[in-house]
Parts: sequence; C-alpha cells; structure tokens
Amino acid sequence: MKLGIATDHGGFGLKEELLARLKADGHEVTDFGAHSLAPADDYPDYVLPLARAVTAGEVERGIAICGSGVGASVCANKVHGIRAALIHDHFSAKQGVEDDHMNILCMGGRTVGPEVAWDLVKTYVEAVYSSEPRHLRRLGKVAEIEAGKLN
Repeated sequence: MKLGIATDHGGFGLKEELLARLKADGHEVTDFGAHSLAPADDYPDYVLPLARAVTAGEVERGIAICGSGVGASVCANKVHGIRAALIHDHFSAKQGVEDDHMNILCMGGRTVGPEVAWDLVKTYVEAVYSSEPRHLRRLGKVAEIEAGKLN
C-alpha cells in the first residue's frame, strides 16, 4: 500500500520505527517528517502536508503521530475529506476503516508502545472499507456536514 507518515518531536522515535517496519513489509511510504528530533517543532507543519497528500490521492492512507495523538487528529480533521481518528485499540483500528472509511490513523508517541503501535498500524493497513449502504449513508451525512448543509 502507498502510505504517508508524519510526526513532530513527540512521536519521532515511534515514526522512525514504524517507517522501517512498513518498508520492510513492502509498503511504499512517504515520510512527511519530522526528519530530525527538534523539540520546538509543531505537528501541523507535518500533519497538514500528509492530510493534503491523502485527499489528493498521492498516498492511499496516512499515519499521524504526535505526543498524545490528539493534536495530530484535530489538525488532520481540519482538511476537507479527511477522516482521522485517535486509535489506541485493535478493534477501532479495524472498524474505523471498515465502517467509517478512516483514512488517517493517529497515535500518541508518548502513549502507545512500539509493539502495540505496530499491531494497530498492521490492522489499519489490512482493513478494507465495507461500502455497506448504512456506512455510505452515514458518510454521506458527514459530507453534508462538511459542506455546511447539515448542522
């Protein structure tokens, strides 16, 4: 799968580990940074280009990491067409794609250990959107909210 990954200093070590493992598994991964550990960097500087690449179709899905994962999730969801979620468990990593067509998985570099993170990423990457009518209907309502048609 063609993936993108982004982080600030709060998830730098985890990003580096996941990047290596994803490439070893045969995925094509674009690294949106950070490319070095810089404690004064800001997650929007990396998450925004990732989110834009997902919506442009340059990558199929994204992985965004910051210290808690919250900031990355909030930032990514500001981009029209992004469905990002902060994920801490196996069920949500799978269900988020299958039911909600999640296209960016967010995690906390300070809250999730490397083995759990790897399990979540593998689950996310292997999950397939179901396209069931009830899910299409729900995502249609989300699109209406984004377009300002449903409040």
